Amino acid sequence: MSTPDTTKPVMITGATGYVAGRLVERLLQEGITVHAAVRDPENKEKTKYLDALAEKLPGTIKYFKSDLLTEGSYDEAMKGCELIFHTASPFIRNVNDPQKDLVDPAKKGTRNVLESASRTESVKRVVLTSSCAAIYGDAKDTLSYPNQQLTEEIWNTSSSLSHQPYSFSKTEAEKEAWKIADAQDQWKLVTINPSFVLGPGINPHGTSESFAIMKQIGKGDFKMGAPAFNIGCVDVRDLAEAHYQAGIRPDASGRHIASAENSGFLEIAGYIKETHPNYPISTRKLPKWLMWLMAPSVGMTRKEVSLNIGYPWNADNSKSVKELGMNYRPLKTTVTEFFDQLVEAGEIEKK
Repeated sequence: MSTPDTTKPVMITGATGYVAGRLVERLLQEGITVHAAVRDPENKEKTKYLDALAEKLPGTIKYFKSDLLTEGSYDEAMKGCELIFHTASPFIRNVNDPQKDLVDPAKKGTRNVLESASRTESVKRVVLTSSCAAIYGDAKDTLSYPNQQLTEEIWNTSSSLSHQPYSFSKTEAEKEAWKIADAQDQWKLVTINPSFVLGPGINPHGTSESFAIMKQIGKGDFKMGAPAFNIGCVDVRDLAEAHYQAGIRPDASGRHIASAENSGFLEIAGYIKETHPNYPISTRKLPKWLMWLMAPSVGMTRKEVSLNIGYPWNADNSKSVKELGMNYRPLKTTVTEFFDQLVEAGEIEKK
């Protein structure tokens, strides 16, 4: 399977999303024609940040109406493309039925996109946005891994419909992708498995979990302290670069952990306090028992607190550095620039 020809158009699903926005920017910088698959191409409010990029960068955007859960709805957008980026993923906060609301849409969406790829003779490579959630379920899991470290060989086996259903849905979706990829020989699958994504997006008014947490910190939710909740972090701009490199490098293959630093909420709070001292942020560690009591009020289960708070988080990102040429930004830069963007946009009150 040869390297995709980027003089031909490149398709991206979920084009108006947080990660996709920076990836579209990267593609436009290279003068590529981007086939942006979105739910409603007529919604100029949704596409205005992408349109602004297209105006100033050498590449071109063409919009296509597509829906993740509608069979065949990506066929038109894929025509003539050799490279596909599948970044779209259903994410619903409060679910009544995790199978119906999370797992089925994640698997069906992945299946729809990849089946379209198989029907489109020009497609040579698909880069899928997966997650470190498909590698591990809870921080405590890492204690049983070789060298107590996340690597691309490991799969999440601890999440289920009743515990960490979102992580379970990401695992099931990626497994489905590999199953479909392995059953054909027309196109090659490469996956990117990011840790927690932070950093300035092309839309400063984003609604993802990353934006929500920054705003919580800005308004004082961490004034009593921060939980010892350790997670890896990656800058959204670096994540876009990882996707781009996975698409164009001839030898890119398999899964790739995209994570800059093994870190956590304590470090994130500390960097913001250091650069924005006027905000009500404490770098004191909240005791685990207090987090356990507070769990239901902050959208966590007590089981999640038990299995995640206070445990180390350690991922090996060497494959992405070696195979994709990644050079990750320091977390302090990512956090500071993200917080600055939200203050500038009025999403966080200026102090």
